Amino acid sequence: MSIFRPFNGFRPQKENVNKVASRPYDVLNSSEARKEVEGNPYSFLHVVKPEIDLPEGIDLHSQEVYNKAKSNLQKLITDGMFMQDDNAYYYIYAQTMNGKTQYGLVGCSGVEDYLNNVIKKHELTRPDKEEDRMNHVRVTNVNAEPVFFTYRDNAKIDAIVSEVVKSEPEYDFTTEDGFGHHFWVIKDEEQIANIKSTFNNEVQYQYVADGHHRTAAAALVGQERKKNNANHTGKEEYNFFLSVNFPASQLTIIDYNRVVKDLNGLSDKDFIEKLSKSFTVKEKGTEEYKPCCLHNYSMYIGGKWYSLTANKNTYKESDPVGVLDVTILTNEVLEPLLDIKDLRRSERIEFIGGIRGLGELKTRVDNGEMKVAFALYPVTMDQLMDIADNNLIMPPKVTWFEPKLRSGLVFHDLE
Repeated sequence: MSIFRPFNGFRPQKENVNKVASRPYDVLNSSEARKEVEGNPYSFLHVVKPEIDLPEGIDLHSQEVYNKAKSNLQKLITDGMFMQDDNAYYYIYAQTMNGKTQYGLVGCSGVEDYLNNVIKKHELTRPDKEEDRMNHVRVTNVNAEPVFFTYRDNAKIDAIVSEVVKSEPEYDFTTEDGFGHHFWVIKDEEQIANIKSTFNNEVQYQYVADGHHRTAAAALVGQERKKNNANHTGKEEYNFFLSVNFPASQLTIIDYNRVVKDLNGLSDKDFIEKLSKSFTVKEKGTEEYKPCCLHNYSMYIGGKWYSLTANKNTYKESDPVGVLDVTILTNEVLEPLLDIKDLRRSERIEFIGGIRGLGELKTRVDNGEMKVAFALYPVTMDQLMDIADNNLIMPPKVTWFEPKLRSGLVFHDLE
Protein backbone atom coordinates (compact mmCIF):
# COMPACT_ATOMS: atom_id res chain seq x y z
CA MET A 1 0.00 0.00 0.00
CA SER A 2 0.99 3.63 -0.43
CA ILE A 3 3.01 5.91 1.80
CA PHE A 4 1.52 9.39 1.84
CA ARG A 5 2.31 11.47 4.88
CA PRO A 6 1.75 15.01 6.14
CA PHE A 7 4.67 17.44 6.35
CA ASN A 8 5.65 20.87 7.67
CA GLY A 9 5.17 22.85 4.50
CA PHE A 10 6.77 26.14 3.57
CA ARG A 11 3.99 28.38 2.24
CA PRO A 12 3.58 32.00 1.12
CA GLN A 13 2.06 34.46 3.54
CA LYS A 14 -1.55 34.84 2.46
CA GLU A 15 -1.08 38.39 1.21
CA ASN A 16 1.90 37.31 -0.91
CA VAL A 17 0.48 34.33 -2.78
CA ASN A 18 -0.33 36.23 -5.99
CA LYS A 19 3.24 37.55 -6.16
CA VAL A 20 4.83 34.16 -5.46
CA ALA A 21 2.74 31.57 -7.34
CA SER A 22 4.17 30.84 -10.78
CA ARG A 23 3.83 28.51 -13.70
CA PRO A 24 6.00 25.37 -13.45
CA TYR A 25 9.56 25.26 -14.73
CA ASP A 26 8.87 23.13 -17.81
CA VAL A 27 6.11 25.13 -19.52
CA LEU A 28 8.21 28.23 -20.22
CA ASN A 29 11.55 28.70 -21.92
CA SER A 30 14.08 31.04 -20.37
CA SER A 31 13.16 34.10 -22.45
CA GLU A 32 9.45 33.64 -21.73
CA ALA A 33 10.21 33.30 -18.03
CA ARG A 34 12.34 36.48 -18.03
CA LYS A 35 9.45 38.39 -19.52
CA GLU A 36 6.92 36.89 -17.13
CA VAL A 37 8.81 37.97 -13.99
CA GLU A 38 9.42 41.57 -15.10
CA GLY A 39 8.66 43.80 -12.13
CA ASN A 40 8.12 40.86 -9.77
CA PRO A 41 11.20 39.82 -7.76
CA TYR A 42 9.09 37.40 -5.70
CA SER A 43 7.87 35.03 -8.43
CA PHE A 44 8.78 31.41 -7.71
CA LEU A 45 10.19 31.30 -11.24
CA HIS A 46 13.31 32.83 -9.68
CA VAL A 47 13.70 29.49 -7.85
CA VAL A 48 12.62 26.97 -10.48
CA LYS A 49 14.15 28.82 -13.48
CA PRO A 50 17.00 30.72 -11.80
CA GLU A 51 18.85 31.30 -15.06
CA ILE A 52 16.53 34.29 -15.56
CA ASP A 53 18.66 36.15 -13.00
CA LEU A 54 21.94 35.33 -14.75
CA PRO A 55 23.38 36.48 -18.10
CA GLU A 56 21.52 35.27 -21.17
CA GLY A 57 23.11 32.29 -22.85
CA ILE A 58 24.41 30.74 -19.62
CA ASP A 59 24.59 26.95 -19.55
CA LEU A 60 21.30 25.97 -17.91
CA HIS A 61 22.99 23.00 -16.22
CA SER A 62 25.93 24.89 -14.77
CA GLN A 63 26.60 24.91 -11.04
CA GLU A 64 26.05 28.67 -11.04
CA VAL A 65 22.43 28.18 -12.06
CA TYR A 66 21.69 25.72 -9.25
CA ASN A 67 23.50 27.93 -6.72
CA LYS A 68 21.34 30.85 -7.86
CA ALA A 69 18.21 28.77 -7.24
CA LYS A 70 19.37 28.20 -3.66
CA SER A 71 20.20 31.85 -3.00
CA ASN A 72 16.96 33.05 -4.57
CA LEU A 73 14.96 30.67 -2.40
CA GLN A 74 16.78 31.78 0.73
CA LYS A 75 16.11 35.41 -0.14
CA LEU A 76 12.38 34.76 -0.51
CA ILE A 77 12.38 33.19 2.96
CA THR A 78 14.53 35.95 4.48
CA ASP A 79 12.31 38.63 2.93
CA GLY A 80 9.32 37.08 4.68
CA MET A 81 7.55 35.81 1.59
CA PHE A 82 7.37 32.27 3.05
CA MET A 83 6.70 30.82 6.47
CA GLN A 84 6.89 27.20 7.61
CA ASP A 85 3.97 25.49 9.32
CA ASP A 86 4.72 24.50 12.90
CA ASN A 87 3.09 21.08 12.51
CA ALA A 88 2.85 18.40 9.84
CA TYR A 89 -0.27 18.95 7.77
CA TYR A 90 -1.92 17.74 4.60
CA TYR A 91 -3.15 20.37 2.18
CA ILE A 92 -5.83 20.45 -0.50
CA TYR A 93 -4.99 22.05 -3.82
CA ALA A 94 -8.02 22.43 -6.10
CA GLN A 95 -8.08 23.76 -9.65
CA THR A 96 -11.04 24.99 -11.67
CA MET A 97 -11.06 24.94 -15.48
CA ASN A 98 -14.14 25.47 -17.67
CA GLY A 99 -16.45 25.20 -14.67
CA LYS A 100 -15.00 21.88 -13.47
CA THR A 101 -13.00 21.60 -10.23
CA GLN A 102 -10.54 18.82 -9.34
CA TYR A 103 -9.37 18.36 -5.73
CA GLY A 104 -5.86 17.13 -4.99
CA LEU A 105 -4.37 16.15 -1.65
CA VAL A 106 -0.90 17.56 -1.07
CA GLY A 107 1.49 15.50 1.03
CA CYS A 108 4.71 13.53 0.78
CA SER A 109 5.04 10.24 -1.09
CA GLY A 110 7.70 7.65 -0.30
CA VAL A 111 11.04 7.16 -2.03
CA GLU A 112 10.81 3.42 -1.34
CA ASP A 113 7.40 3.31 -3.01
CA TYR A 114 8.96 4.73 -6.17
CA LEU A 115 11.82 2.26 -6.10
CA ASN A 116 9.49 -0.69 -5.38
CA ASN A 117 6.95 0.28 -8.08
CA VAL A 118 4.15 1.08 -5.65
CA ILE A 119 4.28 4.42 -7.44
CA LYS A 120 3.44 3.42 -11.00
CA LYS A 121 5.01 5.02 -14.07
CA HIS A 122 3.91 5.06 -17.69
CA GLU A 123 6.71 7.02 -19.39
CA LEU A 124 10.44 6.58 -19.92
CA THR A 125 12.72 9.23 -18.45
CA ARG A 126 15.84 10.73 -19.95
CA PRO A 127 19.01 10.62 -17.80
CA ASP A 128 19.99 14.20 -18.70
CA LYS A 129 16.65 15.58 -17.54
CA GLU A 130 16.78 13.45 -14.39
CA GLU A 131 20.25 14.78 -13.58
CA ASP A 132 19.12 18.38 -14.05
CA ARG A 133 16.26 17.99 -11.57
CA MET A 134 18.47 15.97 -9.20
CA ASN A 135 21.00 18.80 -9.11
CA HIS A 136 18.23 21.26 -8.35
CA VAL A 137 17.13 19.15 -5.38
CA ARG A 138 20.70 18.47 -4.22
CA VAL A 139 21.66 22.14 -4.12
CA THR A 140 18.42 23.75 -2.90
CA ASN A 141 17.72 20.90 -0.45
CA VAL A 142 13.99 21.12 -1.17
CA ASN A 143 11.32 19.62 -3.39
CA ALA A 144 10.45 22.97 -4.92
CA GLU A 145 7.60 21.74 -7.13
CA PRO A 146 5.10 18.96 -6.47
CA VAL A 147 4.67 16.03 -8.82
CA PHE A 148 1.20 15.32 -10.19
CA PHE A 149 -0.11 11.92 -9.05
CA THR A 150 -3.43 10.15 -9.26
CA TYR A 151 -5.03 7.23 -7.44
CA ARG A 152 -8.15 5.11 -7.78
CA ASP A 153 -11.05 6.86 -6.08
CA ASN A 154 -11.62 6.21 -2.38
CA ALA A 155 -14.89 7.19 -0.70
CA LYS A 156 -13.29 7.83 2.71
CA ILE A 157 -10.80 10.30 1.28
CA ASP A 158 -13.53 11.95 -0.81
CA ALA A 159 -15.61 12.47 2.32
CA ILE A 160 -12.78 14.15 4.21
CA VAL A 161 -11.96 16.43 1.29
CA SER A 162 -15.62 17.36 0.88
CA GLU A 163 -15.80 18.34 4.53
CA VAL A 164 -12.63 20.45 4.47
CA VAL A 165 -13.55 22.44 1.37
CA LYS A 166 -16.75 23.67 2.98
CA SER A 167 -14.55 26.16 4.81
CA GLU A 168 -12.91 29.24 3.32
CA PRO A 169 -9.70 28.40 1.44
CA GLU A 170 -6.36 29.72 2.63
CA TYR A 171 -5.58 30.86 -0.91
CA ASP A 172 -8.10 31.54 -3.66
CA PHE A 173 -7.09 33.24 -6.90
CA THR A 174 -7.58 33.15 -10.65
CA THR A 175 -4.62 33.22 -13.01
CA GLU A 176 -4.34 35.06 -16.32
CA ASP A 177 -5.46 31.95 -18.22
CA GLY A 178 -8.80 32.01 -16.39
CA PHE A 179 -8.09 28.94 -14.24
CA GLY A 180 -9.00 29.04 -10.55
CA HIS A 181 -6.59 27.87 -7.84
CA HIS A 182 -7.84 27.10 -4.33
CA PHE A 183 -5.81 25.89 -1.36
CA TRP A 184 -6.77 24.62 2.10
CA VAL A 185 -4.66 23.58 5.10
CA ILE A 186 -5.88 20.44 6.91
CA LYS A 187 -5.07 20.95 10.58
CA ASP A 188 -7.62 18.66 12.22
CA GLU A 189 -5.68 15.80 13.82
CA GLU A 190 -8.42 13.22 13.27
CA GLN A 191 -8.72 14.09 9.57
CA ILE A 192 -4.94 13.92 9.19
CA ALA A 193 -4.83 10.50 10.88
CA ASN A 194 -7.69 9.19 8.72
CA ILE A 195 -6.07 10.31 5.47
CA LYS A 196 -2.76 8.74 6.42
CA SER A 197 -4.40 5.48 7.52
CA THR A 198 -6.58 5.24 4.41
CA PHE A 199 -3.64 5.70 2.04
CA ASN A 200 -1.54 3.22 4.00
CA ASN A 201 -4.27 0.58 4.12
CA GLU A 202 -6.59 1.10 1.15
CA VAL A 203 -4.77 2.96 -1.65
CA GLN A 204 -2.72 0.26 -3.32
CA TYR A 205 -0.89 2.41 -5.86
CA GLN A 206 -0.13 6.01 -6.71
CA TYR A 207 0.26 6.76 -10.42
CA VAL A 208 2.49 9.41 -11.98
CA ALA A 209 0.21 11.52 -14.12
CA ASP A 210 2.64 14.35 -14.91
CA GLY A 211 6.21 14.92 -13.76
CA HIS A 212 8.10 11.66 -14.36
CA HIS A 213 11.49 13.40 -14.34
CA ARG A 214 10.81 15.31 -11.12
CA THR A 215 9.55 12.12 -9.49
CA ALA A 216 12.63 10.16 -10.51
CA ALA A 217 14.93 12.97 -9.40
CA ALA A 218 13.33 13.29 -5.97
CA ALA A 219 13.46 9.54 -5.39
CA LEU A 220 17.04 9.13 -6.60
CA VAL A 221 18.30 11.97 -4.41
CA GLY A 222 16.57 10.32 -1.46
CA GLN A 223 18.27 7.04 -2.33
CA GLU A 224 21.64 8.82 -2.53
CA ARG A 225 21.21 10.36 0.89
CA LYS A 226 20.22 7.05 2.38
CA LYS A 227 23.42 5.44 1.08
CA ASN A 228 25.54 8.31 2.41
CA ASN A 229 23.99 8.34 5.89
CA ALA A 230 25.52 5.73 8.19
CA ASN A 231 22.82 6.51 10.76
CA HIS A 232 19.89 6.24 8.36
CA THR A 233 16.60 5.43 10.12
CA GLY A 234 14.01 5.78 7.35
CA LYS A 235 12.32 8.70 9.09
CA GLU A 236 14.46 11.44 7.57
CA GLU A 237 12.69 13.96 5.34
CA TYR A 238 14.78 12.88 2.33
CA ASN A 239 12.85 9.60 2.37
CA PHE A 240 9.78 11.49 1.16
CA PHE A 241 8.98 13.95 -1.63
CA LEU A 242 6.27 16.45 -2.46
CA SER A 243 3.26 15.23 -4.44
CA VAL A 244 -0.34 16.19 -5.19
CA ASN A 245 -2.70 13.20 -5.43
CA PHE A 246 -5.95 13.59 -7.39
CA PRO A 247 -8.74 10.98 -7.62
CA ALA A 248 -8.63 9.46 -11.10
CA SER A 249 -12.29 10.18 -11.84
CA GLN A 250 -11.72 13.93 -11.51
CA LEU A 251 -8.91 14.15 -14.05
CA THR A 252 -9.25 14.68 -17.77
CA ILE A 253 -6.46 13.90 -20.21
CA ILE A 254 -6.39 16.32 -23.11
CA ASP A 255 -5.44 15.24 -26.62
CA TYR A 256 -1.79 15.48 -27.70
CA ASN A 257 -1.63 16.00 -31.43
CA ARG A 258 0.94 15.65 -34.22
CA VAL A 259 2.06 17.79 -37.16
CA VAL A 260 4.46 16.52 -39.84
CA LYS A 261 6.65 18.62 -42.16
CA ASP A 262 6.43 16.51 -45.34
CA LEU A 263 4.80 13.44 -46.89
CA ASN A 264 8.04 11.54 -47.53
CA GLY A 265 7.84 12.21 -51.28
CA LEU A 266 4.15 11.30 -51.66
CA SER A 267 1.52 13.54 -53.24
CA ASP A 268 -1.57 14.38 -51.19
CA LYS A 269 -3.63 12.05 -53.37
CA ASP A 270 -1.21 9.13 -53.08
CA PHE A 271 -0.89 9.61 -49.32
CA ILE A 272 -4.66 9.56 -48.78
CA GLU A 273 -4.97 6.52 -51.04
CA LYS A 274 -2.39 4.64 -48.96
CA LEU A 275 -4.21 5.60 -45.75
CA SER A 276 -7.34 3.84 -47.01
CA LYS A 277 -5.63 0.47 -46.55
CA SER A 278 -5.66 0.89 -42.76
CA PHE A 279 -8.42 3.46 -42.21
CA THR A 280 -11.88 4.36 -43.36
CA VAL A 281 -11.24 7.81 -44.82
CA LYS A 282 -14.04 10.39 -45.11
CA GLU A 283 -13.56 13.92 -46.39
CA LYS A 284 -15.16 16.49 -44.04
CA GLY A 285 -14.47 19.72 -45.94
CA THR A 286 -13.17 23.02 -44.61
CA GLU A 287 -14.92 23.04 -41.21
CA GLU A 288 -12.88 21.74 -38.27
CA TYR A 289 -13.44 18.07 -37.52
CA LYS A 290 -12.74 16.75 -34.02
CA PRO A 291 -12.21 13.02 -33.37
CA CYS A 292 -15.42 11.51 -32.01
CA CYS A 293 -14.13 8.44 -30.17
CA LEU A 294 -11.22 6.08 -29.68
CA HIS A 295 -9.63 4.92 -32.97
CA ASN A 296 -11.07 7.89 -34.83
CA TYR A 297 -8.66 10.60 -36.00
CA SER A 298 -8.91 14.03 -37.50
CA MET A 299 -6.51 14.83 -40.33
CA TYR A 300 -5.90 18.21 -41.95
CA ILE A 301 -4.15 18.34 -45.31
CA GLY A 302 -4.45 20.47 -48.43
CA GLY A 303 -6.96 22.85 -46.86
CA LYS A 304 -9.42 20.08 -45.93
CA TRP A 305 -10.31 18.04 -42.86
CA TYR A 306 -10.72 14.27 -42.97
CA SER A 307 -12.06 11.62 -40.59
CA LEU A 308 -9.88 8.53 -40.28
CA THR A 309 -11.27 5.47 -38.50
CA ALA A 310 -8.80 2.67 -37.85
CA ASN A 311 -9.72 -0.75 -39.23
CA LYS A 312 -10.05 -3.44 -36.58
CA ASN A 313 -7.07 -5.37 -37.94
CA THR A 314 -4.75 -2.48 -36.97
CA TYR A 315 -4.95 -3.19 -33.22
CA LYS A 316 -5.65 -5.82 -30.60
CA GLU A 317 -7.95 -4.96 -27.69
CA SER A 318 -5.90 -7.25 -25.44
CA ASP A 319 -2.71 -5.21 -25.95
CA PRO A 320 -2.77 -2.16 -23.59
CA VAL A 321 -0.12 -0.29 -25.58
CA GLY A 322 -0.98 -1.60 -29.06
CA VAL A 323 -4.59 -0.49 -28.72
CA LEU A 324 -3.59 3.15 -28.10
CA ASP A 325 -4.43 5.52 -30.94
CA VAL A 326 -0.89 6.93 -30.86
CA THR A 327 0.48 3.42 -31.41
CA ILE A 328 -1.86 2.75 -34.31
CA LEU A 329 -0.93 6.06 -35.92
CA THR A 330 2.77 5.28 -35.54
CA ASN A 331 2.49 1.71 -36.80
CA GLU A 332 0.18 2.42 -39.73
CA VAL A 333 1.17 5.95 -40.82
CA LEU A 334 4.23 7.57 -39.29
CA GLU A 335 6.65 4.66 -39.70
CA PRO A 336 5.58 2.88 -42.92
CA LEU A 337 4.30 5.85 -44.95
CA LEU A 338 6.21 8.85 -43.61
CA ASP A 339 9.41 7.08 -42.51
CA ILE A 340 9.37 8.62 -39.02
CA LYS A 341 10.83 5.89 -36.85
CA ASP A 342 11.96 7.74 -33.71
CA LEU A 343 9.36 10.13 -32.31
CA ARG A 344 11.77 11.44 -29.68
CA ARG A 345 14.47 12.49 -32.13
CA SER A 346 12.90 13.09 -35.53
CA GLU A 347 12.95 16.72 -36.63
CA ARG A 348 10.13 16.14 -39.12
CA ILE A 349 7.40 15.79 -36.49
CA GLU A 350 6.20 18.09 -33.72
CA PHE A 351 3.65 17.67 -30.94
CA ILE A 352 0.93 20.15 -29.98
CA GLY A 353 -1.11 20.01 -26.79
CA GLY A 354 -4.84 19.94 -27.36
CA ILE A 355 -5.28 22.95 -25.08
CA ARG A 356 -4.23 25.02 -28.13
CA GLY A 357 -7.16 23.76 -30.20
CA LEU A 358 -7.57 22.42 -33.71
CA GLY A 359 -7.03 25.91 -35.08
CA GLU A 360 -3.36 25.66 -34.20
CA LEU A 361 -3.04 22.53 -36.37
CA LYS A 362 -4.74 24.26 -39.29
CA THR A 363 -2.51 27.32 -38.96
CA ARG A 364 0.69 25.28 -38.93
CA VAL A 365 -0.34 23.53 -42.15
CA ASP A 366 -1.83 26.55 -43.93
CA ASN A 367 1.27 28.66 -43.40
CA GLY A 368 3.40 25.99 -45.08
CA GLU A 369 5.41 25.14 -42.00
CA MET A 370 3.80 21.70 -41.86
CA LYS A 371 2.27 19.46 -44.50
CA VAL A 372 -0.23 17.37 -42.52
CA ALA A 373 -1.75 17.40 -39.05
CA PHE A 374 -3.35 14.62 -37.02
CA ALA A 375 -5.65 15.20 -34.05
CA LEU A 376 -6.21 12.25 -31.72
CA TYR A 377 -8.94 11.30 -29.31
CA PRO A 378 -7.55 11.68 -25.77
CA VAL A 379 -6.19 8.70 -23.86
CA THR A 380 -8.42 7.74 -20.93
CA MET A 381 -7.35 7.48 -17.29
CA ASP A 382 -8.30 3.79 -17.40
CA GLN A 383 -5.88 3.25 -20.29
CA LEU A 384 -3.10 5.08 -18.44
CA MET A 385 -3.56 3.06 -15.26
CA ASP A 386 -3.94 -0.22 -17.18
CA ILE A 387 -0.59 0.37 -18.87
CA ALA A 388 1.07 1.32 -15.59
CA ASP A 389 -0.44 -1.69 -13.79
CA ASN A 390 1.05 -3.96 -16.44
CA ASN A 391 4.46 -2.27 -16.01
CA LEU A 392 4.34 -1.12 -19.62
CA ILE A 393 5.45 2.17 -21.12
CA MET A 394 3.41 4.55 -23.25
CA PRO A 395 4.83 5.93 -26.49
CA PRO A 396 6.19 9.52 -26.32
CA LYS A 397 3.88 12.53 -26.11
CA VAL A 398 0.60 10.84 -25.28
CA THR A 399 -0.86 12.57 -22.22
CA TRP A 400 -1.46 16.26 -21.66
CA PHE A 401 -2.99 17.40 -18.39
CA GLU A 402 -4.55 20.79 -17.72
CA PRO A 403 -4.59 22.88 -15.64
CA LYS A 404 -0.90 22.75 -14.73
CA LEU A 405 -0.03 22.89 -11.05
CA ARG A 406 1.15 26.32 -9.90
CA SER A 407 4.54 26.35 -8.24
CA GLY A 408 5.30 28.14 -4.99
CA LEU A 409 2.07 27.37 -3.13
CA VAL A 410 3.96 24.95 -0.88
CA PHE A 411 7.36 23.28 -0.89
CA HIS A 412 9.02 20.50 1.10
CA ASP A 413 12.30 20.92 3.00
CA LEU A 414 14.47 17.79 2.97
CA GLU A 415 15.93 18.48 6.41
